[in-house]
Amino acid sequence: MARQAEAEREKRAKIINAEGESLAAAALGDASDTMMAHPLALQLRNLQSLVEIGVDQNTTVVFPAPLMSTIGELGSFLARETAAAAPAAAAPPAGTGRTDKSLSPAGSAPGTAA
Repeated sequence: MARQAEAEREKRAKIINAEGESLAAAALGDASDTMMAHPLALQLRNLQSLVEIGVDQNTTVVFPAPLMSTIGELGSFLARETAAAAPAAAAPPAGTGRTDKSLSPAGSAPGTAA
């Protein structure tokens, strides 16, 4: 009877472990999709890993990074961000365009004598 209970506990533990692995794999797949859509996300994650390594120990880490491709990706990212921000900056904010004339040709306010 004790062996049966122990086998049942092991069975539940394996099922729970497998469910956890499945959830972890799904989360890694989502992260991979995000990094494919945003190439700089992988570079930022690599830099974050370096920060985490440096916090634990005072060490020097040699981390190979494709410098030229990273610079190119950063340039294209900044160009996209600038292009996305340009239409918003070019349009005047709502409510600031004046269609009425608040001053008369003489330079005084309407309804007052010049």
